[in-house]
Amino acid sequence: MSTQDQQIIDKLVTARIALLLKHPFFGNLATRLKIVNADDWCPTAATDGRHFFYNVKFIKSLSTKETEFLFGHEVLHNVFEHMMLRSEGRDPQIWNIACDYAVNQILVDYRIGEMPKGKKGENKGFQDDKYKDWASEKIYDDLMKQVKKNKVDLKKLGELLDEHIDWGKGQGQGEGEGKDKNKEGQGQGQSGKPVYTKEELKKIKDEIKEAMMSAAQSTGAGNLPGSIQRMIADLTEPKLNWREIIQQQIMSTMKSDYTFIKPSRRSWHMDAILPGMVNTDSIDICLAIDASGSISEQQCRDFLSEIQGIMEQYKDFKIHLWSFDTKVFNPKIFTPDNMDELTDYVIGSGGGTDFMCNWDFMKEEGIEPKKFIMFTDGWPFDSWGDKDYCDTIFLINNTMERNIQAPFGMTVNYED
Repeated sequence: MSTQDQQIIDKLVTARIALLLKHPFFGNLATRLKIVNADDWCPTAATDGRHFFYNVKFIKSLSTKETEFLFGHEVLHNVFEHMMLRSEGRDPQIWNIACDYAVNQILVDYRIGEMPKGKKGENKGFQDDKYKDWASEKIYDDLMKQVKKNKVDLKKLGELLDEHIDWGKGQGQGEGEGKDKNKEGQGQGQSGKPVYTKEELKKIKDEIKEAMMSAAQSTGAGNLPGSIQRMIADLTEPKLNWREIIQQQIMSTMKSDYTFIKPSRRSWHMDAILPGMVNTDSIDICLAIDASGSISEQQCRDFLSEIQGIMEQYKDFKIHLWSFDTKVFNPKIFTPDNMDELTDYVIGSGGGTDFMCNWDFMKEEGIEPKKFIMFTDGWPFDSWGDKDYCDTIFLINNTMERNIQAPFGMTVNYED
């Protein structure tokens, strides 16, 4: 090892020790990352959840405090699974910028080192107090609106502090197609960058969660950023099964009526005859799927499969189904006659998210559902909808902000 290489290693180790002393949560997670020189493929820095990859020239340009910030930056990318989550139909550049805004804001708020500076002394990375307590998906939606309206020049906002890599794909290779795998299930792409299979990425994800729980326990919840506190609570507090809740709510829509063919038992010892109650196995609901990009195709399929399973329990039903972004598309009615077509339903894709378009659609079509169930990420553009129109259930799938509560109706958290 050359003198320069040793100096770089010493600098990185010193920064991690400083984090461990001043910010134990970040220090614990930074210390578990194996430091690896990646000059052959990485121009700045990167992480795969197990390693801290660095470029000698880049680290040499940073001060010790800026190096602390960089470690914190990589730690939070791991905590929020930014390096595991694909853009899911989003613009990759804007998604990466949104992730950096979310991470850098937390580091600035908690004074984790110092953000690297540009030539003029200004912050080099993406950071704006406007995005305090915002998750990446919400920041992305805001940036997209600005870009579409030509109100922002991304190049003038800042620059990425590290490399955002899809670890399932190597340069010029398909997913998981590396060369020889090492004992960690890691392959090597043509550029020298590691490549992982889906199974190994799942292991890394579990390792990060376990390490995060351990670091949080040793640090104390009161010393953690609010977003991380919510993640810890979500991992440790039991939750109701969303499938059971949805099924219970759908069952509550079963129509009931009165009839004298089956008198009420309460009238047996009375002079008057009271009508009896008749329950019919029929449900009438509306389902809307948020197609703005935050919910994966597979999750939508799982949701629809669950609904189909519920359908099979009833003799009769009428289900209005559609997907939406800023408008409703692909509306379709399902009954026992065409329920097999549910698995072939085409879920549209879109950009922004306007919840109110669902209520506008129902009013225009004269639809008044017994229950309206929306499968969404819980990030509306503006209004959550019309609270007085119908009984609403928000089935929220959001890995970044797990404690979202709708201002009306019932909120149910989606869990795989």
